[in-house]
Amino acid sequence: MNVKKPGKVYLIGAGPGDPGLITVKGKQLLDKCQAIIYDNLVPSELIVALPDDVQRFYVGKKAGVHPVPQEKINELMLKLAREGCCVARLKGSDPLIFGRGGEEAKFLKEHGIPFEIVTGVTSGVAGPNYAGIPCTDRYLASSVIFLTGHKASDKYKSSVAWEWVAEAKNCTVVIYMGVGEIANIVRRLINNGMAADTPAAIIERGTFPSQRIFTGNLRRLPDIVAAENVTPPALFVIGQVVTLRPWLDWFDGRPLSGIRVMVLRPADQAGDLYERLRELGAEPMPYPTIATATYDDPDGWSRMLKTSADKNWLVFTSANGVRYFFDQFVHKAGDIRHLARFKIAVVGPATSQALLERHVEADFVASRATGDDLAHEMAEQIDLSGAVVIRVRGDLARTTIEDTLPASGATVIPLTVYRTYHRVWPDGFKDKLFDHPPHAVLFTSASTVKGLADNLTDDELHMLMSDAKIFSLGPMVTRTLTEVGFESTREANPHTIPGLIDTLLDIYTKRDA
Repeated sequence: MNVKKPGKVYLIGAGPGDPGLITVKGKQLLDKCQAIIYDNLVPSELIVALPDDVQRFYVGKKAGVHPVPQEKINELMLKLAREGCCVARLKGSDPLIFGRGGEEAKFLKEHGIPFEIVTGVTSGVAGPNYAGIPCTDRYLASSVIFLTGHKASDKYKSSVAWEWVAEAKNCTVVIYMGVGEIANIVRRLINNGMAADTPAAIIERGTFPSQRIFTGNLRRLPDIVAAENVTPPALFVIGQVVTLRPWLDWFDGRPLSGIRVMVLRPADQAGDLYERLRELGAEPMPYPTIATATYDDPDGWSRMLKTSADKNWLVFTSANGVRYFFDQFVHKAGDIRHLARFKIAVVGPATSQALLERHVEADFVASRATGDDLAHEMAEQIDLSGAVVIRVRGDLARTTIEDTLPASGATVIPLTVYRTYHRVWPDGFKDKLFDHPPHAVLFTSASTVKGLADNLTDDELHMLMSDAKIFSLGPMVTRTLTEVGFESTREANPHTIPGLIDTLLDIYTKRDA
C-alpha cells in the first residue's frame, strides 16, 4: 500500500504592512506554494499576486477577533499537508514575535508534518523605523524591551513585570497590542516609578503609507488614543528616542502621503502602478476586479497569416491586445518577418507605448483613446479600399471597428488573443476594504467598472463611491461609469497610467491650496 508523502508547511513572516518587507526567502517560498493560509494583517498585494490555482484560506485573525479558532487553523494545516500540499502559513510581521507561530510549529511536529520557520520583519522594529524613531541610540537608549499590552488590567493575570519595566534606565519600551489597555499600562508604569513626562509615541498602521504618528508623553497616551480614535494595529514607543523623530522622519511628507488608492486593474499588470503610488506616499489598495488570459483563435491566426492583399493593417485597441498578440505571434507565425506586410494602427498613447516596448512603432494613432474614434478616423483619413484589417481584440471588445470599416472597402478579420473575466476577491478583502476605505478609486477599463459591481452589493457600491474620488483612464471608462450611475471626478489626460497618476497628483497636491 502506497502512503502519500506529506507536504511541508512554511510558517512565513510577511512583515507588518509594506509588502516589500517580506524577505526574499519568504517571497520565493510563497511563490512555490500550492495553498496559503493567511491572516488579516498580511499585505493584500502578496495575496492577489498569486496564481489562480493557489488555494487561499483566510483565517481572519486581528486584534480581539479570531473568527477561526486556532484549533481549526491547526486542523487545516494538517489536512492540506497530508494531501501533499506545499503550504504557506503566512502571518503578519514575524511568526514567533507575540504570535502563535510557535504553537503551530509544535502542533505540526507532534503530527509528523515537516515545517520551516521563515523569519519576518517584526512591527516593533519596522514601525518605529518608518516613523523616524530608532529603537536604540548610542546616547539615548542602549537597550530595548518588546512586550505585549494584551490583558494588562488588574482583572487579568499579566505576565509582564511592569515594576521592572518602569525602572529600566537608558531603555526604549515598545508595546504591541496595547490600544485597549493603554490606560492600565500607563497607570502601572507611572505607579511603579516611570516618569509621567517620558517622551512617548503612538504608531498606528506602521509601515503603511497611511500610517499615523502621534507624539507626546507617557501621561497623555490614553487621551491621545481617545481623541484621535486610534485603532489596532498600533504600537506604543516610550523613551528618549522619540525625541529624534524630527530629525529622522523620512517616510511622511510625500505628495500623496496618507492617500489610500484602490486599484482595480489585473494584479499581474498593476505592479508598476503599485510601486509608483508607494513612491509618491500613497497606499495602493489592490482589489483587481478583472483578470485576463490567453485565448486561442486558430481561425483568426490562419486568416491573418494567409493574408496577401496589397494593403494590410493590424489594429490594436488595448495594451493587453499588444501583449497577448506578441506572446502568441512567433509561435503561430514562426517568422517575425510576417509583420513586415502590415501597417499598424492603435487606439491611443498607452497602446502605442506597449508597441514601442516591443520595438515596434505605430503608423497611425487615434487622436482620442476609444475604439470608436479609431474606427472613424481610419475611415476618414486612410484609403482602405481593398485593404485587409486584422482587428486584434479581447473577447469582450466592442465591434465598432468590425462594423465601421467595411463601408470604406476594407475586409475586417477579427483576431481574438485574450479573454477577460471578472475576479472574485479573496476572503477577508471586503472587510478590509470597509475597515479602511479608499480616498480614490482608479478605473482603468470599462471591465473594471463592471467587475467592481460584481464584487459588491448595490448598497456597498454606493457606500464606497460616495466618499471616494473617482478617476477614469479614458472616455470609454467614463461612459461606462455614467451608465452605472457614477460620475468621474477626473479623466486622465493623456489616457495612460502615467497620465492617471499625474491627475491624482493634480487633485491631491492642491487639496490644501
